[in-house]
Amino acid sequence: MRKPRSDLFHNATRLVTLGDWLAWAEQLYEREGVALGQVAASAHDEALYLLLHALGLPLDSEADVLDRRLTPAQATAVIKILRRRIRDRVPAAYLTREAFLGEHRFYVDERVIIPRSYFLEILPAQLAPFVPDAKKILRAADVCTGSGCLAVLLAHHFPNARVDAIDLSTAALAVAKINVRAHHLTRRVKLFESDVFDAVPSSPRLRRAGPSDRYDVILSNPPYVPTRELRGLAPEFKQEPRLALDGGADGLAIIRRLLRQARDRLAPGGVVLLEVGGLRAAMQREFAALAPHWFHSADGEDCCCAIRAEKLFGTANER
Repeated sequence: MRKPRSDLFHNATRLVTLGDWLAWAEQLYEREGVALGQVAASAHDEALYLLLHALGLPLDSEADVLDRRLTPAQATAVIKILRRRIRDRVPAAYLTREAFLGEHRFYVDERVIIPRSYFLEILPAQLAPFVPDAKKILRAADVCTGSGCLAVLLAHHFPNARVDAIDLSTAALAVAKINVRAHHLTRRVKLFESDVFDAVPSSPRLRRAGPSDRYDVILSNPPYVPTRELRGLAPEFKQEPRLALDGGADGLAIIRRLLRQARDRLAPGGVVLLEVGGLRAAMQREFAALAPHWFHSADGEDCCCAIRAEKLFGTANER
């Protein structure tokens, strides 16, 4: 029988080494049904991350760090962070105020969805058929940028590109500003408060504009959770901004607007890159004429796609 929540940490006094604390934390994660996926895919990895952070130890510490004996003060620090994570179900990234995409660290707090995206693996490995030469990309956009993490990835991947980072949330853009500055990209990444492209300036003659007026790449990891499914989310995910999750009645509301507006924003030969979570089948049904190409991800989710500009232009008068 599960112990009362107030009694979760009653056995902590018998723990000695960091390894003891880690094993105990893993058991609590499983027993309490703690949701994963925002920072790590396993209880071991997330608990170890939190323990190292609480103790001020490097995240790349050697394995023998688990033999370290904790002082009473250190034990108190560990209990404090685990209590908030396991009992209060606060997402790990909101406790540490950081998240990572590969080697890149980002500041995060409750104003933004926690950075996580399959584009981390797709951009360097699978984009060549759509963007043969990354150095030739001069303009890119990250729509629904949130923390700015994908705008930063775009700027790193396309070294000569100016990147527009777009979000409807003023609060999220304040966090994105912190991350753009931290990555020394203020000259190349520009922030826009806008509902998709509505408030992003464009040339009055955009259809005949040159390369500097259109985007070579438009990327988005938009809100795509159908509204009715928000109630069923785990407590950790409910603490993320609803605006960053709610994709409307069927999850496709933002995606429809983005693709419609992208017709007047994308350069000939350009590409739209979308991450759509569990909406692949719905995308295939509604946008079959756009011939989305689905990228393969290591975990088999395969929920990111590419849509070429010529497909968008070819359907410009259909909707």
